[in-house]
Amino acid sequence: MGLELEPLFQAWSYFRRRKFRQCSDLCSQLLERPSDEQEQPDSEYTVFQAAWSLKTRALTEMVYVDEIDIDQEGIAEMMLDENAIAQVARPGTSLKLPGTSQGAGPSPAVRPVTQSGRPITGFVRPSTQSGRPSTMEQAIKTPRTALTARPITSASGRYVRLGTASMLTNPDGPFINLSRLNLAKYAQKPKLAKALFEYIFHHENDVKNALDLAALATEHAQFKDWWWKVQIGKCYYRLGLYREAEKQFKSALKQQDMVDTILYLAKVYLRLDQPVTALNLFKQGLDRFPGEVTLICGIARIYEEMNNISSAAEYYKDVLKQDNTHVEAIACIGSNHFYSDQPEIALRFYRRLLQMGVYNCQLFNNLGLCCFYAQQYDMTLSSFERALFLAENEEETADVWYNLGHVAVARALLQTASSLAPHMYEPHFNFAVLSEKVGDLQRSYTAAQKSEEAFPGHVDTQQLIKQLKQHFAML
Repeated sequence: MGLELEPLFQAWSYFRRRKFRQCSDLCSQLLERPSDEQEQPDSEYTVFQAAWSLKTRALTEMVYVDEIDIDQEGIAEMMLDENAIAQVARPGTSLKLPGTSQGAGPSPAVRPVTQSGRPITGFVRPSTQSGRPSTMEQAIKTPRTALTARPITSASGRYVRLGTASMLTNPDGPFINLSRLNLAKYAQKPKLAKALFEYIFHHENDVKNALDLAALATEHAQFKDWWWKVQIGKCYYRLGLYREAEKQFKSALKQQDMVDTILYLAKVYLRLDQPVTALNLFKQGLDRFPGEVTLICGIARIYEEMNNISSAAEYYKDVLKQDNTHVEAIACIGSNHFYSDQPEIALRFYRRLLQMGVYNCQLFNNLGLCCFYAQQYDMTLSSFERALFLAENEEETADVWYNLGHVAVARALLQTASSLAPHMYEPHFNFAVLSEKVGDLQRSYTAAQKSEEAFPGHVDTQQLIKQLKQHFAML
């Protein structure tokens, strides 16, 4: 028989193993003890506090969303921007006009762009798939993104949906009745106050009460606790008070230099459409935290959004020097090489992602395109077939079929080239490979014979003819 763990320790073990539902249920059992037990000696009351705090943290982790990543602006944020200083910004100083910046890369005309003129990046993340429309009509007609597969609404709507989803974690009602909570009492207990704040902010999505608790707690700490200042800044940012959030984050940085605080402050500057200020902040942060991947990646993202692809690629390379398994950097560098007419180099980066365990429709779609433009036709159709198999929605399927259309057009063009230049073996051989992949074996064999006549010593042609003969012999 195994040893039976003490219930509170068992709940903590569940929390450490990210089994938050089991942790919450076990803490609920501890909290359901008779009320007279809570008034017994201090050790018993401490157990009650520990169970309460642990359940609060478990419920928070179940709906937690990282606030550092830049969230996408919806229609409300785009059209009701009260922080705009100038209608026409200077070139290279605004994300609203990304096409006006310098150093757009070797082939900006070939690289596809969004409706706002921003180049499509190699890694899907918020704010990269759609731009800021200038009119309400354009905002309403904004297409669905690959991230959400639904029309873009307001960023505040996402928090409302998160708050609604959090209600499912407590079918019997909320764990804590915020209307009856004495915030001033909890503000005097720092250990409980921090867990309570995160519960109110993330789980209940009650920014007002969270802000009140943070203000009382930082006042109790005599304004010397940088953590509470960061939380006040997060509340101000959620409420759209960006200048007040900026003051709080700056004050927190003076007390404690933290990478997360720098990222929060840069997020404020980007929402205020001040990318140059955000770039300077990131570079100053790199002076204090040399080689920090998140800061280097932040610089690369801003350059990419400003259409400065060449500078973005250089910083993504710096990211790989610090972390050679960074998926975003590998994907963006591979995309940059592809649109710079270097599909062979891009293929190496995408194969690296495949070796790392990335296995989705987008990756095989990119592999198929790279193989096609690198004239590695033996892998082109198989990659597209795997992409179709892994497609999760109609948009992904449409993208794959669109790229397959280029393969079909290429087959027709190769047939025309072989008729115009029968003495050249290249169009005959490539047409034979494509025909063999699409199942047209008779035309493939005929084209392979013409390729052998034009170049009798071509090894690949001889191997293809041998494979076709073996196939015909089995029929």
